[in-house]
Formats: sequence, structure tokens, C-alpha cells
Amino acid sequence: MTTPNVTLIVVPRERFSYAQTSLNSIYEHTQIDFNLIYVDGNSPKELKQSLEQQSLEKGFKLIRTERYLYPNEARNIGLQHADTQYIVFVDNDVVVSPGWLKALVQCAEDTDAAVVGPLMCQHEPIHQEIHFAGGESHVWVDKLGRRRIREKMLHQGKQLADVRDRLQREPTELAEFHCVLVRRSIFDDIGQLDEAMRNTKEHLDFCMTVRGVGKSVYFDPAAVVTYVPGPPQQLADVHYYMLRWSDAWTLESLKHLREKWDLVEDGYFKSKYKKLGWRRYGTLTKPLARKLTFGMGSNRLTDVIDKLEHRVNRYLTNRHRQLTAKSR
Repeated sequence: MTTPNVTLIVVPRERFSYAQTSLNSIYEHTQIDFNLIYVDGNSPKELKQSLEQQSLEKGFKLIRTERYLYPNEARNIGLQHADTQYIVFVDNDVVVSPGWLKALVQCAEDTDAAVVGPLMCQHEPIHQEIHFAGGESHVWVDKLGRRRIREKMLHQGKQLADVRDRLQREPTELAEFHCVLVRRSIFDDIGQLDEAMRNTKEHLDFCMTVRGVGKSVYFDPAAVVTYVPGPPQQLADVHYYMLRWSDAWTLESLKHLREKWDLVEDGYFKSKYKKLGWRRYGTLTKPLARKLTFGMGSNRLTDVIDKLEHRVNRYLTNRHRQLTAKSR
């Protein structure tokens, strides 16, 4: 065994019911040596016990908190315990493919990149539909002198088989936190991840910050992973899912992004405001209304449930804020 030069930091994304599948794939499909730090943000009892047993068997470091964590907060917790040359942040709903980690490290070695993003697919069946294959993220100034943000994800929704021969390793402006390799030394230049970016657009903020200090971001399609989004599959998922995609966390993130980068409140932000809670609406509210009407659905009932859900969401957010303040 050689001394690993890479540490994987696994953090919660939006649910816990896919975490075991994700962790299994890491140990099955990673051929080079690595350290692993698992940040367990208040997972349900069954998963908690399973992770405790596996940490003993597999030898990874398990860090648990008894409250739910902001995504960048979880990553920073793991980062404090990682001292290898490279860090790879991995969400707990990601499935990797053979050779994924070796390809990310090789790209960083060849290019001296500070950040390397893999070819990111989405949904099941895995490794077939593209979610992200590089992209754009930068501030530009319009004719009126207003600072605006540009965000673009390349090839999203396309079948990998249709475009794979056109994809190549190349510099990019954007990588996503679903799975991303980061050179550990970059944090000496930029500090830890910004925890005021509560739940969205933290990857834009991070990549623009990295490039702002003159470091490069690369995309390498030789590394293929898939993130598997989905509704809460177990009751234990619901609380965290509602909190993770709460209106308050989203609004706080967008406000902080706008103020930090001195951006005008343009159509980019207004379109985000209009879609507040769309994940919860599509995965919780509408399915519940259909279930209660035996599959028929009801707009009136959906509206009633939606209003009730928003009240519950505000309560959960306020309660979490209080718990967080007490724990710090």
C-alpha cells in the first residue's frame, strides 16, 4: 500500500436513502489508494449504525453531527481533517464508474489544475444521460455598466452515447460539487468554502473565486460519475429534504451571491425567485395530492397542501437556525 495523496470527503446532499448505494460504488470502482472522510449530518438511526460499523471495517473517518448541515458547512468540516495533496468532494447520491478517481488525479497532475470536474451524468440508468460536461460561470458588464452573472451547463439532458466522441479534456469555467477534485493548497489562497452560500450556486461562487486568484478549472470526460436525484424515498428523508431546499436557504444563498459579487438583481435572479420551492412542490406536494385523491389529483387540494407545506418549511428553517446557533 502506498500513502494516498487524495482524500474523498462524502457529504449529504438532499436525502439519506441512496447513501449506501453511493458508498458501495466508491469502494467497488476506485482502484487507486485513497483516504475517506464521511461527514454524517444527522442521518437516521439505521444509516448511522451502518456507517459506524463500516467505518470500523473499512477504516474511514466518520464525523457525525446531531443536526442537519449546510452543504458547504459539511464540506468544511471534512476539509479540516484532510491533509492530502488532493481533495475530492462527493455527494452521498453519486455513483462512480471504474477509473473515475485515477482520471481526475491524472488530469490535475498533467494540467496543474486547481479544480477538476468529471463528466457528470444524471438519473438511472446510470452513466447514460448527461447532467454536466463543463460550462460557463463568470461576471460580465452590460452596456449600462451593470455587473451580471453568466451561467451555462454544457450538454445537459443529452445522451452520453450521442456526444461522447466530441468530449475532451479541456479548461472550463465551472465544475459542480456533486463530485469535484480540488487541489488542497487552493484553500491557502481563498480560505474555506463560503458557508453563507446555503444551498444553491455555491459551485459558481467557488469556481469564480478559484479563477479569480489565477488558478485553473478543468473538465475531464475520462472520469464518469452519475448523481441520482429523486424524491425522499423514506420518511426519514423528508425533514432534511424540506430543509435542504427551503425557501429561506435559497433566498439567503442568492442574496449573498448577488451582494458578494456586486451583481444587479436582473432576470437571472428574478427567475430563481419565481421558482422557489419547485423541488418540494414536484416531489412532495403534488405526489401527496395525487395519493390522497387515489391518483386523480386536485388543483384545489394541491394548493391547500402547498400552503401548509410552506408554513411547515418556515418552522423547520427557524428551528434549524436556533439549533445551529446553540451548537456553535
